[in-house]
Amino acid sequence: MRRIAITGASGVIGTVLRRGLKDFRIAALDLPQVDVRDYKSLLVAFEGQSAVIHLAWDWKENFQSGSASPDNYVMTCNVYRAAREVGVPRIIVASSVHADSFHGWKKRSLLSPDNTPVPDSPYGASKVLMEALGRYYAKKGLEVVCIRFGGVNRKDSANMPERDYGRVWLSHRDCCSLVSACLGVPRIPNNFLIVYGVSDNKGRIHDFSNPIGWQPVDGSK
Repeated sequence: MRRIAITGASGVIGTVLRRGLKDFRIAALDLPQVDVRDYKSLLVAFEGQSAVIHLAWDWKENFQSGSASPDNYVMTCNVYRAAREVGVPRIIVASSVHADSFHGWKKRSLLSPDNTPVPDSPYGASKVLMEALGRYYAKKGLEVVCIRFGGVNRKDSANMPERDYGRVWLSHRDCCSLVSACLGVPRIPNNFLIVYGVSDNKGRIHDFSNPIGWQPVDGSK
């Protein structure tokens, strides 16, 4: 059974993955046992892992807060650097649909992850920085997947009050199958991939096509 480490494993997405990724032995890295701001603790925690999923985040910084947290930059840098130093071959990081402004999208074509992103908030800009660091480490040999997660919630419901939520919802089942596909594919093309993590929702804005064979099965009505 392959070993993977998940930072921020007690959060919403982390909880979904711990329940759904049955084919992996998961090391759940959370405070107070592991502080992702502490680089040396990550070197120990990542040893022997076949992949790292980085979800840890200071949620005082979110798409509504209008502010940025330096801790998130530190954690992102630490995770990439530690993974490369101990020889973890692949890392999956939690980017966000907020990395590219999608509210009011009226074009006939779907929003592509290949576009130059224009973030909708300081939070979204932090996610773009996370992706940019991923490109840097991909050039150094680390396989990097940036999932621009849509809306994942504890109720697994597309019916939430946030604007456009039903269009960016990601079901628990689709969330787990996407991450499983990112872990299971033999190689990440060119060591770097950005993929939109949204279900096949009514009025969908985002293009979730990808080279790893993932296809969502759920969607809002």
